[in-house]
Amino acid sequence: MKEVFSTGEAAKICRVSQQTIIRCFDAGRLKGFYVPGSRFRRIPRESLVQFMKENSIPLSNLDSGKKKILIVDDDPEVVDLFVEVLDRDGRFEVRTASCGYDAGILTQQFHPDLIVLDFMLPDINGKVVCETIRSNPDLHDTRIIGISGLIEQDKIQELYNAGIDEFIQKPFRISELVTRIGEMLNV
Repeated sequence: MKEVFSTGEAAKICRVSQQTIIRCFDAGRLKGFYVPGSRFRRIPRESLVQFMKENSIPLSNLDSGKKKILIVDDDPEVVDLFVEVLDRDGRFEVRTASCGYDAGILTQQFHPDLIVLDFMLPDINGKVVCETIRSNPDLHDTRIIGISGLIEQDKIQELYNAGIDEFIQKPFRISELVTRIGEMLNV
C-alpha cells in the first residue's frame, strides 16, 4: 500500500488537475512536504485521506477496492485459517496482529473496515483494544467482531458496551463468519 504520493498521483486519485492539488498544497489545505533539495511536493497517505474527506471526495480511487480486514488473535492456526480463507475469497485485503499493541499500531496505519478481535490477548485485554479504537474519531466506521472461547456469558454485554458490533463464540464455522463479514461490509 502506497504511503506517499506525488501531486500528479494525488490529482489522479482525487480526479482533479495537478495544478489544483498544487494550489491546495501551497495554501496549506493539503498537508505534505517538499523533497529535500528540490521543489517536488509529496503528500503522505493520511494527509490525502483527510483532504479527501474534508472535500467529500470518494476514497474509492485510493485503495484496491477490496475491504480491509485486520485479524487480531494470538493463535497462529486461527490467524492462518482466516488469512487463507479471506485471501481466497478475493474481496478482502487482510492484515494480522497477534497482540493488542500490534493491533493498535496496525489499526492506525491500515485503517481497516473491519476488525476480528480475540478478547483473550497475551498483553492487553481485547476490551481495552476495542475502547481505544472507539475513542478515535477517524475509526468511527470501523466494524468490530469480537471472538472468544473463554469468555463468560455475563461479560459479553461488557464487550458490546466497549464498542463491538457483534460477538461470535469460539469454536465457529469459518464459512459462516466470512458470510457475516460480507454482510457487515455490504460486499
